[in-house]
Amino acid sequence: MKRGISLLLAAGLAIGVAIVIVLGDRIGGSGLTTVRGMIGSEKQAFFADPQVRKALERQGLKIEADPAGSRQIATSIDLSRYDFAFPSSSPAADRIQRERKISAKYAPFSSPMAIATFQPIVEVLAKAGVAEKGPGGVYSFDVRRYLDLVGKGIRWDQLAGNTAYPVRKNVLVSTTDPRTSNSAAMYLSIAAYAANDGEVVQGAQAEARVLPLLSRLFLDQGYTENTTEGPFEDYLSIGMGKTPLVCVYEAQFVDRSVRGEIKPGMVLMYPSPTVLSKHTLVPLTKNGDKVGRLLTSDPDLQRLAARYGFRTANPDQFARVVAEHKIGVAANLIDVVDTPSYETLERLLRAVEKSYG
Repeated sequence: MKRGISLLLAAGLAIGVAIVIVLGDRIGGSGLTTVRGMIGSEKQAFFADPQVRKALERQGLKIEADPAGSRQIATSIDLSRYDFAFPSSSPAADRIQRERKISAKYAPFSSPMAIATFQPIVEVLAKAGVAEKGPGGVYSFDVRRYLDLVGKGIRWDQLAGNTAYPVRKNVLVSTTDPRTSNSAAMYLSIAAYAANDGEVVQGAQAEARVLPLLSRLFLDQGYTENTTEGPFEDYLSIGMGKTPLVCVYEAQFVDRSVRGEIKPGMVLMYPSPTVLSKHTLVPLTKNGDKVGRLLTSDPDLQRLAARYGFRTANPDQFARVVAEHKIGVAANLIDVVDTPSYETLERLLRAVEKSYG
């Protein structure tokens, strides 16, 4: 009798221990499905955020995300080991879709291209007719007038009335490497539109007409980095001396503002025209497809994306973030143009690559 009771107690104890172990595994995060993604570098902080990770874990997923330049993701990285690719634009995603014959894609959030600069630079450019204050005190950056300065090889110390930044180097926006990075490709798209008299570039004649100026925009910079985090970190840490103008995603500036890393005098301008970079996820497996669906539809993930500066399907989310932190951004994007077709953009980028020699 005693032995029977002992066996029952032992069995009950064993079951109890098993339940504790299972519950412990769930709470500790084991037993989750690991999903690997190759992502644009500007989304690395989002995927590393503990709240984002918990939101995904509630759906049974653990994300392992490797960052790279978005054009690298589309052109040179072996994606066979990944469940999804998540570059920062639809042209890069289109290339992945075509090469892998995938029809599905998700665009859970987007970010317009912008110019991060400093108040003294804004005032200099305003005198030169490049910068103009608009609604809400937000500045626009006239790309055509800027290209005129570049085409003439104008230096900062040649701008009339420039006592704030009288340096002997050309007026140029700092970008990433167009051979690897999506933000540089988006910058090229903006410049190509402006250089083509306000028309999306299409056809060999138009490509040949804009190419010399486009190549100069990149070659005259010298060394450029592979991802947008590089020049933006220089902007934040080194300041106006090295990077008076840097092409960024609006989301980067908003994200760092939320974190309290944007200092007084740092200003965000919007190119006129600009393009909207649609962060587009291409699922490579069923688990990757699940990630795409969750990022697009899960309220918590969409809310968290807005906190990282991304514009989501619900504009109120982004509006609340910028209002809470008093960030000077454009409430409504008006002068937004389309990028060239995938084929045209690739030809322009390859031609710029050749000009590097």
